[in-house]
Amino acid sequence: MFARLAEHYRSVVEDLVMSLRALADGLQQQGFAATCYVCGDDRDGHGASFVADLGDGHMVRFLVSDYGISWVESRNGHELVKFEGAEAIQELERVAAALHAQSAQAAAVISA
Repeated sequence: MFARLAEHYRSVVEDLVMSLRALADGLQQQGFAATCYVCGDDRDGHGASFVADLGDGHMVRFLVSDYGISWVESRNGHELVKFEGAEAIQELERVAAALHAQSAQAAAVISA
């Protein structure tokens, strides 16, 4: 049972790493400063450090590895909130959805 759980967690980490890379690329295309550093090789990412500057001194950092998952949000260098585990993933999803909605609104305005 534990080997199966460990493999499932590794799979979750790999999925998160791919998603973080895509999110960083998408944010860069929208003009945000965002980076995603991956630990491990391209085939088998063992973790990642994602950092994005959302403007107005608002920064987010998402760390994922075999040792855990965390989300830290700060403004002007002061930590506002820190989440770990499932809460960190939910916060990442919330921010990604908000940025996606913002991008869709901008595209609608441009095409109108």
